[in-house]
Amino acid sequence: MQRLSNERQNVFGAMRLNRYLAQSGLGSRREVETLITRGEVKINGKVVRDLATQVDVARDEVVVRGESLRPINVPTYIMLNKPVGYVTTAKDEAGRQTVFALVKQPVRVFPVGRLDQDSEGLLLLTNDGELAFRLTHPRFKMPKVYRVFLNEALRPAAAQRFREGVMIDETHRVRGDLRFPKASEQRLCDVTLFEGRNRQVRKMFAALGYRVRGLQRIQIGPLRLGKLKLGTWRYLTDKEVNQLKTAVGSTTEKLTVT
Repeated sequence: MQRLSNERQNVFGAMRLNRYLAQSGLGSRREVETLITRGEVKINGKVVRDLATQVDVARDEVVVRGESLRPINVPTYIMLNKPVGYVTTAKDEAGRQTVFALVKQPVRVFPVGRLDQDSEGLLLLTNDGELAFRLTHPRFKMPKVYRVFLNEALRPAAAQRFREGVMIDETHRVRGDLRFPKASEQRLCDVTLFEGRNRQVRKMFAALGYRVRGLQRIQIGPLRLGKLKLGTWRYLTDKEVNQLKTAVGSTTEKLTVT
């Protein structure tokens, strides 16, 4: 178990269990709440399922799947340009390469949302559970922009149907904003979504009879991928972190990122 000095322990004091787990790098607030309700979390040797449980950081031992945890007190924000072929999980039961084979740094972080194995582009990783929650929860309507290359030119009628909404998974009608970066190339389009269902972009075009040949996420809210090379990562700047927090209404003051 990682040891903390008394001074650092006192900085944390008591906190809700879901926040404690999120700050330990296990995932967003929603993801760690699933761990709790499944009975995979123990405090001082006893299984805890109550989401309102308080953790005394100085005294309590929190164990998840046999691993003792301590929260990290250094907010960390990373942008990765994910290549095709990597999955956005810490571990993969099928033995596939994960994004953590690309991001190697000392602080434990987790992906904010997902990009499927066949997609590339902007992936945010952090240990800030509150920001991750706000960026992924539909209530906050955080726009995400994807550059999509189709197997054939998108017909005007299909583009209109896309904007109006299409059925996916037989039960959900979803819509997205659509524009063409190059008027002469109707196979290439930019799609903006305000929710993030599994493989949503691919399913939307499939419902219209098209196949996605390439998909790259280029923007999350105010955060743009820019010129970051494929397969490389960098820390966000102070300005970028502040812009994200302002966009989701999670901060009222400027932050300093270390």
